[in-house]
Amino acid sequence: MEFHIEPGGRLTGQIRVPGDKSISHRALLLGAIAEGRTTVTGFLESEDCLATLAAVRALGARVEREGECWQIEGTGASSLTAPEASLDLGNSGTSMRLLVGVLAGQSFASHVTGDASLCRRPMDRVIEPLTQMGAAIQSDEGCAPLTVHGQRPLTAIDYTPPVASAQIKSCVLLAGLFADGRTTVREVGVSRDHTERMLSSFGVPVTRFEAGVSIIGGSPLYGTDVVVPTDLSSAAFFLVGAAIAPDSALWLSEVGINPTRRGVLDCLARMGAVIEYHNERELAGEPVADLHIRGGDLSAIDIGAVDVALAIDELPALCVAAACARGTTQITGAAELRVKESDRIAVVAGGLAALGVDVTIQSDGMTITGTDAADAFAGGRIATHGDHRIAMAFAMAALRASAPIVIDDCAPVATSFPGFETLAAEAGLAIARQ
Repeated sequence: MEFHIEPGGRLTGQIRVPGDKSISHRALLLGAIAEGRTTVTGFLESEDCLATLAAVRALGARVEREGECWQIEGTGASSLTAPEASLDLGNSGTSMRLLVGVLAGQSFASHVTGDASLCRRPMDRVIEPLTQMGAAIQSDEGCAPLTVHGQRPLTAIDYTPPVASAQIKSCVLLAGLFADGRTTVREVGVSRDHTERMLSSFGVPVTRFEAGVSIIGGSPLYGTDVVVPTDLSSAAFFLVGAAIAPDSALWLSEVGINPTRRGVLDCLARMGAVIEYHNERELAGEPVADLHIRGGDLSAIDIGAVDVALAIDELPALCVAAACARGTTQITGAAELRVKESDRIAVVAGGLAALGVDVTIQSDGMTITGTDAADAFAGGRIATHGDHRIAMAFAMAALRASAPIVIDDCAPVATSFPGFETLAAEAGLAIARQ
């Protein structure tokens, strides 16, 4: 399946992107091991989140949809049962890395796998701390498929991950629920804090300090109501599209603006985009706002390691914005992009070059020479390498292109943003699926 996008246009009106993927995963996992009913409103019904849903059901959790909500009937942290078959998590790295933290504390063995892309992504970064805690995990040279031989109780650890990663931190904290004593994760940089926030909402005492977080094993979880805000990572494509297209004026409703996630907003503002925050509030412990963004003249900025940590998933879209910004944008400290669904440094740079942008790759980033000319991009064909975020980022490039853009292999967009092309067309992008 391909996207074909005609050049030009602007984004206007009011849209609501789907629910936050990171929070949807965590609501399922915590609801499955909590006592009592958890009601989830705004759950993202994407392929990645449905993979987590299928996995918790296979582990014995009762999860049913009732109208616009999902109900999870939990009976406690020790209530999961051995799955009858392998747990196939598709393309979802979040599902795999968080779920193995829960499986490490069970009294049974589980086999987890995924698609070809997921089975190439590094899992040794979660295998190492879980092994220290007492679990025995077999892998294919540090990658999935994994066989997790759980241990109950696990041993609490004080752990410093090699890289700033919400997935590693979350995996260790989830395993810590099944450990004796205090489990501590000391961070080497900022990472998303959705797990800590949600653990607190489920009644788990969470201690935060300047460089980390800790929990006490055996703390019970109690079912609660989770309202999932809309996903900033999904909103980012529309934010960039509106920022680069003259005369755009777009409203995005109820967007999560968690401070550990808002790097894309801060980078666009530094570039010169006009972003207004309205009706700021909290939903289930997460800050949200209605965002109004208008197109404008953008200037190049430096995007360093601190920015990258706060915008790791939004960097492909920010690279499209950089190509429309006057001057040279330097991106550094982004080596983690090389082990995402694709090598995003290479794939983004290849896409920019295919559209006539001057781009140079470094080991941990790239240099992009942008322009404020009306046609920042030539037309052309983009190879996504099966990466959903590449497809959506380059769809927005057509707003400043001189000729049509064709994007190949767009089926993976459904892993995070089902209905993307429909919503984009409603906002003004001349996009069609073929």
